[in-house]
Amino acid sequence: MVGEMRSRAQKLMWVLMVVELLWCYSVCGLEGLNVTELHDVAEGHGYGGSRRPLMVGLSLIYGAAAKGAVCLDGTVPGYHIHRGYGSGANSWLIHLEGGGWCDTIRNCVYRKKTHRGSSTYMEKEIPFIGILSSRPDENPDFFNWNRVKVRYCDGASFSGDSQHQASQLHFKGHRIWRAVMEDLMSQGMRHANQALLSGCSAGGVASILRCDEFRSLFPGTTRVKCLSDGGLFLDALDISGGRTLRRIFGGVVNLQGVRNSLPLTCTNRLNPTLCFFPQHMISSIKTPLFLLNTAYDTWQVQASLAPPMVDPRGYWNACRKNYARCTTPQINFLQAFRHQMLRSIRRFSGSKKNGLFINSCFAHCQTERQDTWFAPNSPRIRNKGIAQSVGNWYFDRSGVKAIDCPYPCDNTCHNLVFE
Repeated sequence: MVGEMRSRAQKLMWVLMVVELLWCYSVCGLEGLNVTELHDVAEGHGYGGSRRPLMVGLSLIYGAAAKGAVCLDGTVPGYHIHRGYGSGANSWLIHLEGGGWCDTIRNCVYRKKTHRGSSTYMEKEIPFIGILSSRPDENPDFFNWNRVKVRYCDGASFSGDSQHQASQLHFKGHRIWRAVMEDLMSQGMRHANQALLSGCSAGGVASILRCDEFRSLFPGTTRVKCLSDGGLFLDALDISGGRTLRRIFGGVVNLQGVRNSLPLTCTNRLNPTLCFFPQHMISSIKTPLFLLNTAYDTWQVQASLAPPMVDPRGYWNACRKNYARCTTPQINFLQAFRHQMLRSIRRFSGSKKNGLFINSCFAHCQTERQDTWFAPNSPRIRNKGIAQSVGNWYFDRSGVKAIDCPYPCDNTCHNLVFE
């Protein structure tokens, strides 16, 4: 009976996760996964076949409020931690959650009533899969490390420091970052001999912005590196010739007081909005950094290159939902976007300390899904998958500067299709 109740509870959890996934994609400007993707999530296939993933509880930082480190609604921030053991007992992987941004008072007020802006609404347990998996056959290099997922509840990539009293909004992302790091250092991270800061999407931006700060927490003898997954957002022209993402990022930077937490190496020469774009920061990051990105990032296609607001006649509707329905001119537009991405990383890739994995898939974030991170049919470039490439770079087993051939050459992709 207990086992049956647990099974029902897990099934309900998968359904709730599907609903959450759809909500997140909608808020971020996407329109939902297809039926096949949803069925796979509901049955747990995306989490490692028939095996259920490790579920890890939420830890709230109750002392953070005294430091002004609070979510949008004033609640305290939190994280999920699974302790390392054996050879990984003193190694730490910190993964920053993503989930878009809020650039207006209205958006932030809505957001603070969700788990993206309040710890009140955060899941009490979440699955650790992909780069957070505890199984060596799913995560060969990091399975026994101390693994932490930091929840995202500020809406500015852990970078704001302001507030809006009239709407009772707290923009304290940078203080949240510091409070979480202080708490983890007291939990034993100060003794780390190896550390990796990673993040997905908005968390991928944060893993770049906070990379050198993360390095400064440890002595010089500690191996410290950073990984950005799906965080290489470009200041690109949209299909109307405008700059949709620059407008969004400008709203985030100005509303949430982000300027003071941006690297001076960038703000000394460019305005703060441009410095929120990773392309203008990556070459000045001193800590070794790995960029994992798709050349045809679905979030950027959906929300910044061809969002509905700049496509009133719906010419991009079919292509936006399914890459296979793109016309030749639309594919040419996306190829130009790929070329812009490759140009933006040219100087960055010239440094031996940095790593790259730019594949030609229609996807967004590839470390958080088991099927893309490490599985028999995971995406590959030159016969090496993402987990192997990241591990080779982190442990200095080999240099990794993997850039895929352009679409449609890669038949290992796990492409997202929307309805």
